[in-house]
Amino acid sequence: MRFHHLLKKCGSLLLAAALLGAQVAPVQAGMVGTAQVLAAEQGRVDRDELVSLLAREDLQRQLSAMGVDVQHAQERVAALTDAEVARINQRVAELPAGGSALGVVLFIFIVFIITDALGVTDIFPFVHPIK
Repeated sequence: MRFHHLLKKCGSLLLAAALLGAQVAPVQAGMVGTAQVLAAEQGRVDRDELVSLLAREDLQRQLSAMGVDVQHAQERVAALTDAEVARINQRVAELPAGGSALGVVLFIFIVFIITDALGVTDIFPFVHPIK
């Protein structure tokens, strides 16, 4: 009986010490502006447009013909910032309507070469990163 009482007392002390030692992170709430919400939504829409463009079979064939793995291209698009995605989509929108997707493929190819040269990606073995 005495052992049971001692066990309860030690357990209670350990529990109290654990609760006192635990730190609770402060929580802060703030207002989210309409501009922030719209910017986040626009970034998602731009990224969805680019992903749907990469899903096109003719574009995938052209990327493969240039030696770009489609999976790597999709991973790179997922890693792009919202500003980069917006610039690519703006460039795609500037291309003539009804034109071939060759301009888009070349633009994406150049973006991949630049990111390889900067050391952000490693898609092409012939591009060496800048030191």
